[in-house]
Amino acid sequence: MDAEDLVAMYAAQAKSSLEGEAEKRLQATLDPEEEERLRNLPLIDAVGTPHLVPALLARLGSVRAALDGHGGGIQATSCEVGENGLDLVLDLTGACVSCGAAPGTLQGIKTDLEGDDEVARIRFDAVLLDTFDDLGRDFILAHGEVEFVTVEVES
Repeated sequence: MDAEDLVAMYAAQAKSSLEGEAEKRLQATLDPEEEERLRNLPLIDAVGTPHLVPALLARLGSVRAALDGHGGGIQATSCEVGENGLDLVLDLTGACVSCGAAPGTLQGIKTDLEGDDEVARIRFDAVLLDTFDDLGRDFILAHGEVEFVTVEVES
């Protein structure tokens, strides 16, 4: 076994361990019946209702444990229904705002939600960028692998 194989093996073990711990934490705090209901709720039916964000959260993987465990969350600042599914612009809430782990959190949210057949695209509200210091903002723009957009406010 060479060094690359060893690194890959340890990375897979670490990922498995983190996912297992995240699942245990979520099972300890969430109502499984409600989570199942929300996962099965068509997102199109949740648009414009207070059920949209909970239905989105129910579709998240291990990043959900980080959000819940650290006092954070998401909110939808824009939601458009298109032929290919929902085009969502999200914002972080609570303790997630300006957290040093936010780039990974944003990537996790994007990956998990874009893996859902009902979601066409996930972007993030540019107001999030104002919560980071210069270094954090530069880092997330260069390496975050997520897109930020300005949401037009209707008057």
